[in-house]
Amino acid sequence: MQDRYVETVLGRIRLRVDGRVDRSGPAMLFWPSLLMDGTLWSAQAAHFADRFQVVLVDPPGHGGSGPLAGPFTFEQCAEVILAIIDDLQVERVHLIGNSWGGMIGGTFAALHPDRIGIAVLMNATASPAGRRQRFEYGVLLAAAQLLGGIRGPLTGPVRDAFLGPTAKREKPEVVATVNELARKVDISSGRHAVASVVPRRPDQRALFGTIRTPVLVVAGAEDATFPVAETEEMADSIPGARFVVLEQSAHLAALESPKEVNALIDDFLADQGAWGLS
Repeated sequence: MQDRYVETVLGRIRLRVDGRVDRSGPAMLFWPSLLMDGTLWSAQAAHFADRFQVVLVDPPGHGGSGPLAGPFTFEQCAEVILAIIDDLQVERVHLIGNSWGGMIGGTFAALHPDRIGIAVLMNATASPAGRRQRFEYGVLLAAAQLLGGIRGPLTGPVRDAFLGPTAKREKPEVVATVNELARKVDISSGRHAVASVVPRRPDQRALFGTIRTPVLVVAGAEDATFPVAETEEMADSIPGARFVVLEQSAHLAALESPKEVNALIDDFLADQGAWGLS
């Protein structure tokens, strides 16, 4: 994969780009969860690179992207995607997002229907944060600022929020990846991202009701952050959305169950006649 950098309304964004370039067809863009970078999607990039140009986004303030100077709106995140598409000189993208990325994928589909093919929204919500989630993330953020980052005793709460019993019991490589990526978060930027995606998160259910893009919504049966019922409510707000629950997966299904996720995306692309380059 090759690194590429794009200047956006939320600073300089690092992309990892690979695969086959087809200016006449959609690229495939992946946006991860809070506290993760684009490598969350490595298994998907490897799987789809023979048919699509694949673009893994380090979201604002994460990974190799520039620092955040303050909170942001979801509309600004959609503008980031527009800037990426324009820089790549492609007309449309298939957009696959996890959690924060799923929320932004829905925002982009609603606001820019002419620039998107399909959307796959995973482990996400269209609802505002509840009191408990605002409190828990507030405590985590305050502790991380005191410690200078997410390390030591703070890795436990992150693992519990992101991974379910199956991954923690059977997939040590997944646990190690989550620990490593969380430790790399620059807390000065991370706090702005957390504030924007958790306590400031808007109620998007009415907006998602305007989506006309083909949408696949994926929930994790073991997801403690956005339980199945909450993600299903998001799917219900999107006209014609397909809803699937992945067993033995939690909040990072693409990392926990890559083969199953790749198969779901393959099937959805085929059903929509969007299989990719031949």
